[in-house]
Amino acid sequence: MKVMIAGYGRMGQLIEETLLADSADGGNSIVARIDMQADESKGLIEPSSLEAMDKVADLIMDFSHPTLTDQLRAYAWRTKTPLLSGTTNLSPEQMNDIEALGEVVPVIWASNYSFGINLFRHILGEIAPVLEGWDIEVSETHHNKKVDAPSGTAMSLIKAIDPNEEYSLVFGREGDCGARTKKEIGVHALRGGTVVGEHKVDFFGNDEVFEITHKMGSRQILVDGAIAAGKRLITKSPGFYTMDDLLFG
Repeated sequence: MKVMIAGYGRMGQLIEETLLADSADGGNSIVARIDMQADESKGLIEPSSLEAMDKVADLIMDFSHPTLTDQLRAYAWRTKTPLLSGTTNLSPEQMNDIEALGEVVPVIWASNYSFGINLFRHILGEIAPVLEGWDIEVSETHHNKKVDAPSGTAMSLIKAIDPNEEYSLVFGREGDCGARTKKEIGVHALRGGTVVGEHKVDFFGNDEVFEITHKMGSRQILVDGAIAAGKRLITKSPGFYTMDDLLFG
């Protein structure tokens, strides 16, 4: 693949390293690196350069920042370049625009490209209706540098459990909070050390507990999943795709 990387932080750099390491036969190349912190010595191009740039890549891989999303979306629309996005904290309007981009090119957005996490979500969608009436608690653990809580991945797991938003969310508990209700999901965030990411969902029934846990050993699983998804995405017709579409469709 010829890839344009948007956002040259840890994910962007690891994507480049992985793609090039997998190119002993010359199969992959990085044709552009777009970053808010432009630096010609590192080959980083200002986002404003997109306005005059023709199509140069088979795929845009975007792990940047919402401030760059509108320019990338406009470029992808104009040049008909497929877009894979892992940028989080997008506004509802930006998400609508990303989905609308699927009218002209194949597009995917996911908060987490790990195969394990996406299988986790898929499984939750299957078992949550079966365990109707059980008490549900979701917990996530990340390193002590993570600034937001709960994680986007935790919220995606909750969405898989409760796609119609029939449950209320209780973020932690303290004081005389009373007995839990059947239509609530407890959400808990732990922060410490260098934990890359752990997510757990507990279903509590009468005299039994069913739990599912996923642990990330490194960001490499996110990179591997994103690259595999990108390779599949560029073979698709225009549309807005999910990881479920690419893995289980």
